[in-house]
Formats: sequence, C-alpha cells, structure tokens
Amino acid sequence: MSSDTPQADRASGLKRVMGPKLLLLFIIGDILGVGIYALTGQVAAEVGGAAWLPFLVAFFVAMLTAFSYLELVTKYPQAAGAALYVHKAFGVHLFTFLVAFAVMCSGITSASTASNAFAANLATGVGWKASDTALMLIALLFMVLVMAINLRGVGESVKANVVLTLIELSGLVLVILVGFYAMSGGNADFSRIIAFDTPDDKNVFLAVTTATSLAFFAMVGFEDSVNMAEECHEPSKIFPRVMLTGLGITAVIYVLVSICAVALVPVGELAASDTPLVEVVKAGAPNIPIDRILPFISMFAVANSALINMMMASRLLYGLSRQGVLPASLSRVHSRNQTPWAAIAFTTALSFALIVYVSYASEDAVAALGGTTALLLLGVFAVVNVAVLVLRRDRVEHSHFHTRTALAVVGAGSCLYLVTPLSGRSGEQYQIAGILLAFGLALSIPIYLHRRAQGGHLDMDVKNIS
Repeated sequence: MSSDTPQADRASGLKRVMGPKLLLLFIIGDILGVGIYALTGQVAAEVGGAAWLPFLVAFFVAMLTAFSYLELVTKYPQAAGAALYVHKAFGVHLFTFLVAFAVMCSGITSASTASNAFAANLATGVGWKASDTALMLIALLFMVLVMAINLRGVGESVKANVVLTLIELSGLVLVILVGFYAMSGGNADFSRIIAFDTPDDKNVFLAVTTATSLAFFAMVGFEDSVNMAEECHEPSKIFPRVMLTGLGITAVIYVLVSICAVALVPVGELAASDTPLVEVVKAGAPNIPIDRILPFISMFAVANSALINMMMASRLLYGLSRQGVLPASLSRVHSRNQTPWAAIAFTTALSFALIVYVSYASEDAVAALGGTTALLLLGVFAVVNVAVLVLRRDRVEHSHFHTRTALAVVGAGSCLYLVTPLSGRSGEQYQIAGILLAFGLALSIPIYLHRRAQGGHLDMDVKNIS
C-alpha cells in the first residue's frame, strides 16, 4: 500500500474534515448499535452456548468483503460506493440502480428501525407506558433531529457520532466488566460456552449459518464509510488501516460480550428476553440498577446507528446524482454548510414513510428488518467481491490497496451462500427484500426511459470527477 494519493476533487462541494481518528470512530459507531444489544439472545437460541461463534464467522465474512472494498475505495475515492464500483465493472444501468437502491434501502430501513427502538427505550427509561401512536411520533421527531444534525454539516455529524459511540461503547464495556467480575467470583458456568444446543434437530453447520445470518446484521456498517470518501483527508492512505482496525475492535467486543452472556445466563433465558444484556448484568451484579441504565445507553446506541445510516444514505444519493444515475436536483449542496441538503431531505422523507409502516405493520421489527438489511447487503457484498476482480483491467494513475484474488473469490462465495435459503434464513426476509427491490425496479423504469429519450447515458468515469 503506497502513501501516494490522487488529487482531491476540488469541485465536489463537500468539505474534507475526517482524519484517521474520526473515521475510526465513525466505523466503530456504525458497526456497533442495535444489533448486539438486541440479537445476542436470538443468536444463542440457534446455537446454544456457542453464541460467540456466529459473531466470529460473521466477522471473517465481513473482513473478506472489507478487503475488496478497500481496493475499490482507494482506487476510486468517491461518494457513490458500491453503485460506482458495480457500474464501472458491468456498465448496466438497471443493475447499477438496483444495487444503489438496495444499499440505500438498507441504510434507511436500519435508521427507521433504530428510531422506533429509540422511542421504545426512551419510554422504558422514564417508565412511561406510551401508546403505539405516541412512540411513532417520538420516532418521527427523532428523525427530524437526525436530519438537523446532518444538515449542519459532516463535522457536526461526526462530532455527534464521537459522543454517541463512546456512550454505546460504555454499555458494552459495562457488560464485559460485569462478566469478568462474576467470572472471577466463580459465578459463571464456562461449560455453557462450548455447548451446542440447536433447535428443530438442525445439524451444527446449518445452526451456525442460520445464527451467522442473524449475527451478520451486527457486523454491517463498515461499508458505509466508503460513501464518506470525499469528506476524508487522504482517503487512499488512511482507509486500509482504519477500516481493518475498526472491524477488529468490534469483533473482539462482540465475542467477549457473547461469552459473558452465555456464561452468566442460561440460553433459554437469553433467548426469551427482549433485553438480553440487561439479564447478563443482573446475573453478574444484581445490585447495579441496570434497569434504568441500559435502556438509556441502548437509546444512544440506536441513535448513533440512525445518524450514521442517514449520513450514508444521503451521501450515496448525492454521489449517484452527480454521476447522472439520479436527477441532478439531488446533488444540490447548501451554500454555507456544504452539505447535500436535497439528498438529506429526500432520505428523511423516505424514513418517515418507513417509520409509519413499521409502527403499524410489524410485530418484530428488529428481527425482520434487521435480517432483511443483512440479506440486501450480503447480495451487494457478493457483487462487490466480483466487481473488484473485473475492475483489475481498469488502471488508475495513483497507487492503491490490492486484495488477493482468492480472498475476493471466497468472499463472494460466502456472501452468496448466506443469501440463499440453504443458510436457514426465514422466508419473511425474502418477502420484504423482494417488495423493496420490486419498488426500486418500478422507480428505475421512468428514469431509464427519460434518459434514453434524451439520448443520455450513465457516465461514472473517475476522470470526469477527480
């Protein structure tokens, strides 16, 4: 990896404010969030005491894809991310649009789900039995706050991310410290850590892959950082070290949390609880008033997820608009704050619609929408792993990161397997993803016909941007 960096895009209109430290906190804050706080019990329900193993497998699958992302983001350090890579590799308008739509939906769906979780944790923390309508209104107001922070500028958004990341880290560190304290006092059952207990007579391999499909939702987020490339100092230089460090830190935290969870609390109790980490701290340190502490920490954790996902989605739309994939109006930048205000307003409006829908139509938003988010992104990751090999024929003037061909091939195969029903994924997730992609396909048709009538074509040549 050379330190040589291409010339910055002087006409992008986005302010470069992120260095290595802010980027690292952005990546860690994006990966950590609602997944680990809510899914630990569901993962344990699939594999028993070996709940740490699916998180570890999900980490290795994510790491394989991260290497491909690193080659591409250092080769093409622009905001459009996966859609840019797919278009450069295959040059098919429909394919590019659907990939972009899938990534955007994953971000907005995650943010909308997080906003509902924020409202629920707020009500729990203050002891308020709020109605569904009241929770929905709180979620909508929360998204207005996220939009306001996003509009203020990436500097303000990243500063907010720093604070929220430190708060959500404190909750997970609390679980780990309580776990170690209980273990040192002999109050843990280490035999449960290696005990496989699979439901419905599943074999161990299928149980692990099913649990990995759930755990992968807790690992996604590293890919969002590539959409911030135009707002980073020397992206080709800092991205490899920072992204791999962020993934490694979160993997260690997840494994330690899951080990503490199954060592202190029986799997059945973890699986039955809506707040499994609260049960862990209760078991390890019953005198700590965790019932009042963790809901607020969880509230900040999901708030961070919402903020970062909305930042990603708006930058993705901004980048695609500049490339001509979406209307040029979405690339408008605020004259003073230098933020993509049109893209922010558009993604916020979509999140409002999702919040209203989830509030009235979903019984388990985290499992359904979280699994669907992972499903959509795993499909995108498989395509990105193939795209990095196709784009080896495209030479650029600056030095950049290179991943090994074997890693990209294994990454593509792993992601494809986790997308298929063979991995044990539920049919509900395919149904939601199918509806979203069908909606995206319907949106792409008038855009394609309009561009064809005008004789236009997609132009995502890096030389036209940098």
